[in-house]
Amino acid sequence: MAIIITDECINCGACEPECPNNAIYEGGVEWAINDGNTVKGAYTLEDGSVVDAAVKNQPVSNEYYYIVPDKCTECVGFHEEPQCAAVCPVDCCVPDPDRVESKDELLTKKERLHL
Repeated sequence: MAIIITDECINCGACEPECPNNAIYEGGVEWAINDGNTVKGAYTLEDGSVVDAAVKNQPVSNEYYYIVPDKCTECVGFHEEPQCAAVCPVDCCVPDPDRVESKDELLTKKERLHL
């Protein structure tokens, strides 16, 4: 499952540089699939919609840091545990029960994001 940042976030920013997928953004900042990677052209999101990897999308949150679920691999293939959760001083980086993914699904996502 993807990781989410709860509304207990204190906006310290400790999580953002730790993410190997560049999936974490400051509140109010637009995001794109190709931020921090080499993905180009059409990219199919988990909901089946197709977006241009370079197109900026609306922020998931305007108030606090957020994680783009289509880019989160829970650090599978990079680290033993999600790094955002490991460094969060208020424990607000938690598993998203609405986005359960197997290790194989997370590895597949990692491979799609890191060509």
